Amino acid sequence: MTGVPEVAGWEYAVEPGGAGPVLLMLHGTGGDERDMIGLGRALAPGATLVAPRGRVSEHGMARFFSRTPADPFAFPDLDERIDDLAGFVRAALAANGLEGRPVFAVGYSNGANAAVALMLRHPGLLDGGVLLRPMLPAPPPPDLDLAGTAVLVAGGRQDGMIPADRVQGLLDVLRAAGAEVREHWEEGGHGLTQDDLGAAATWLAERGAGAR
Repeated sequence: MTGVPEVAGWEYAVEPGGAGPVLLMLHGTGGDERDMIGLGRALAPGATLVAPRGRVSEHGMARFFSRTPADPFAFPDLDERIDDLAGFVRAALAANGLEGRPVFAVGYSNGANAAVALMLRHPGLLDGGVLLRPMLPAPPPPDLDLAGTAVLVAGGRQDGMIPADRVQGLLDVLRAAGAEVREHWEEGGHGLTQDDLGAAATWLAERGAGAR
């Protein structure tokens, strides 16, 4: 793995791969870029990986945007933080000679929600993504058009952090905006299973991610 100290004010890691899609690896609360490089290698061994570290600290745990202590589903700085993340994505692609390549996000929990927010606020920046235990972090903008965007949504029916109805709300919005959506459900909770990872690896392989 090649560590790049900073681009556009972001610490991140990049690992080169084949000529297929770039995977934007977005960690959950308390994770970091190293976790996501490992996950990316497991899911798509030959892919080019770009993994930023979230710039918000929640009791020392990195996140991509804040949440309100009294309401864990209220995100007061979401728009500002996601615009900042979009700037990082563009700068990191340029800095690493990756412009013009398809970009798929692979996000878990807070990282999955950051990927969703990128799709809502910056449609076209991502070609799609693997959303592991996601939800809809904000109402969609009017006339959202996600035609040509492909998404795998992996939810847990017994997830105590992100209830199934919030995942369903995301699915409804994505489909209404014209995205190509595949669902994967586990009966368990917020943690990922081997079946989740297998579904993600298959989805990515179908799109040429990881091919050398």
